[in-house]
Amino acid sequence: MKRIVVVATAAGLGLTGLGAASAPAAASPVAPGAPAAKAAGFNPAAAKWHPCPADFVQTVHSLYDGIYPVSKIIQCAELQVPLDYAKPNGTKITLQLTRTPHTGKGPAKGDIVVNPGGPGGGGALFGPRVFAQNSAPMREAYNVIGFDPRGVGMSVPALTCDPNYTNAPRPDYGTGDRKSVATWLRLTRGYAQACGKADTTGLLKHIKTIDSVRDVESIRRAIGSRKLDYYGASYGTYLGTAYATLYPKNVGRMVLDGVVGPSDVWYDANLKQDVAFDKNIEYYFGWIARYDSVYHLGTTRKQVRDFFYGLRAELKAKPLFHTDAESGQTVAVGPNELTDVLLNAGYRRSQGVWHGYASALAAYKAGDTATFALTFGSQTTGGADDNGYAVYLGVQCTDVQWPLSWRKWQRDNERINREHPFMTWSNAWYNAPCLSWPAKAGKPIEIGATKDMPRNILMFQSTHDAATPYAGAREMHRLLKGSRMVVQDGDRTHCIVHRGSAAVDAYFDAYFLRGELPRNRTVHVPQLGDPTPPSGVSAKSLTGAGALENDIIRKGVR
Repeated sequence: MKRIVVVATAAGLGLTGLGAASAPAAASPVAPGAPAAKAAGFNPAAAKWHPCPADFVQTVHSLYDGIYPVSKIIQCAELQVPLDYAKPNGTKITLQLTRTPHTGKGPAKGDIVVNPGGPGGGGALFGPRVFAQNSAPMREAYNVIGFDPRGVGMSVPALTCDPNYTNAPRPDYGTGDRKSVATWLRLTRGYAQACGKADTTGLLKHIKTIDSVRDVESIRRAIGSRKLDYYGASYGTYLGTAYATLYPKNVGRMVLDGVVGPSDVWYDANLKQDVAFDKNIEYYFGWIARYDSVYHLGTTRKQVRDFFYGLRAELKAKPLFHTDAESGQTVAVGPNELTDVLLNAGYRRSQGVWHGYASALAAYKAGDTATFALTFGSQTTGGADDNGYAVYLGVQCTDVQWPLSWRKWQRDNERINREHPFMTWSNAWYNAPCLSWPAKAGKPIEIGATKDMPRNILMFQSTHDAATPYAGAREMHRLLKGSRMVVQDGDRTHCIVHRGSAAVDAYFDAYFLRGELPRNRTVHVPQLGDPTPPSGVSAKSLTGAGALENDIIRKGVR
């Protein structure tokens, strides 16, 4: 949470090892029944709320008090749960919970448990964020419960593997050439080995989505909710529907925002992301060209694209280093750092994000390398927090067995890269540790495989969401009988609740406050439209860590 500019690669994919066997047959899915009953044997202690640590409160204050003074009311609790729910009396781990209590008089209408996605996203901070962004009637009615999932953030143990892994500049991702393949197979294999050595509790064997589903059930019991009221974003939609599959009768009201396609977990999801993000970035290049009078990077999409890929080639040949005069910290920008950071423009269509990156690119062209480096640079020495990335891999590498044929990965990535080159190979290498991950993969959850599946789930989706493409949301919508979906047509933002659309937020409020679902199964709301560059503001003043909106985009599905 220290910097807005996130240095991480694309939203997941997988690959296999050199000389590996061909891909195995698909694993049989996990159906509801016995696993849920077994988890029900654990009875957690009631959550004991207390003041949060001072440094956490200060972080909440700096991030969200400008929206609503949540730092003055935030509370914390620690919840012990089994490492292995098959052994409820065995080793325990600790989940970090937060509660932002309702502001109305009398008892709260309920407790909304929230998850920000990832996997690997920290939810302790997501709780106060959702509360702050809620409307006044929602704040008056509901407590909001955030939690750091197992292995994440302030939960204990928190998984971290190698803080030096993302030191900049990293070797170029390449395009499937022999040199880059050999380099990245070696690096990613080393990261997987580091994760195995770092895991001293056996967490990697018990960090699948199904484990977090059981944790959510433990949270519901610990906070004393008769039914689970839930808001999940991105990967949080998969977690939510998995919960509804295993504990269908325990669901109260559930909102899914930026919906994961249930049949795409996880190999196909990432191939589809490669295509969707490339299209969004191409659209962004066109937007920059439209405002050539501001950015001077080209009057056509092709000219802006050529500038970007030309810059990427320059940085491959000679990375840029910059030492900040105030902090003394040195950052570097190579081709990977440039691509990874600009990827955020494919997640969020907003003035802060789009203008911030475009003006930083313009600064580079004008010779202002300091401004450029402060936006796109990553640290050159150890100390990076790789907790979220480690947990992301821990979940995705073990939720389901990915293909084990390197030939398949090479073929798929070369095919996609020919038409959609922006993030294809960065996405491949992001998940490469799954090749040699030190924990066995399980079976995927068969979402919706119960006759008792709730019929009142409310979904939100934009049609050009690159992280969770629209086709997957439509598939989930068909699967969830009785569900309703609010679609923001033409928008390119990932997750649309609390993103500036009054129409979207009105549906969200009506559902939670009054239990009202849209009359039709699918309803459409207009997009917000493209942002415009701010007037009377220099490019330099809006770049760097303070330029972008205070809304960190975590890699992964979210």
